[in-house]
Amino acid sequence: MSAVLQKRDVMAIAPLAVRQLVHCYEGSNVLTGVDLSLAPGSVLGLIGRNGAGKSTLIRAMLGLLEPLSGTASVFGEPALKLGDASKARLAYVPQQPEALAWLSAKQMLDYVGRFYPRWDASFAGKTLERWQIQPNKLLAKLSPGERQRVDLIRALASQPDLLVLDEPAAALDPVARRELLREIALRAGESGTTVLFSTHIVSDLERVASDVAFLHQGRLLMHCTIDETKERYGRLWLPARLSAAAPAQSLSRRRHDDGSLSLVVERDAKGAWPEAVNLSGARVDAMGLEDLFVEIAE
Repeated sequence: MSAVLQKRDVMAIAPLAVRQLVHCYEGSNVLTGVDLSLAPGSVLGLIGRNGAGKSTLIRAMLGLLEPLSGTASVFGEPALKLGDASKARLAYVPQQPEALAWLSAKQMLDYVGRFYPRWDASFAGKTLERWQIQPNKLLAKLSPGERQRVDLIRALASQPDLLVLDEPAAALDPVARRELLREIALRAGESGTTVLFSTHIVSDLERVASDVAFLHQGRLLMHCTIDETKERYGRLWLPARLSAAAPAQSLSRRRHDDGSLSLVVERDAKGAWPEAVNLSGARVDAMGLEDLFVEIAE
């Protein structure tokens, strides 16, 4: 089967997929040729520094903005022409919820619930109570953290097949954040919900994500399972006398005061490290996910 046909098959069956996505603001590229797809039932953590393009990518994936070029699909449908049935199967929580601020929390949930065939009103009411949110208080008068919690309740109560969260823990305290992560893991594990959530908090990824994608300066630098990151990437140390033998391709490259180099390198398709690893005096150190993120992002 040709590579083109394989890519089309992925776009057709993936709950969420983009191919060669490009977008820019004021002449500056925000996304540069991004390819990304989610496997059904996976929990993908999209990680990157603030300004890396995470929110733009999410909005383009869902058809909330039209990219400069490239394609996006949701449940196999073009994201920009999504039908009502597919819309009812997904839930999206933006980083800063602002919609329907003139309604109370209860009014908003009652109203929105009419559009979802699997709406769980009992879950919505009980979670408002558990998270100590006054149901009759206007959304506009809630704190940013409370607003975000209400929007998370709205998303979860719809019992979506696809749940997309943009920095869901940004305004949450540690206890609320842990409850949210537990709920995400429960939905994915018991209901097979596919989840995409963006974050810059590495510990959140390690708690619930099955896969990680790293967006840096508009480019997708890596996309693999959480477990793969420990085996697939490493920090290569080369003393100054070996620096000329450094591989041309690396995810990051640092030259130190003594002339030595440290590089984040990746195993090839056969599982082999770059040839420089075998030189006398070179070494490769294992890296945790947080170390990997810091090395590449700085």
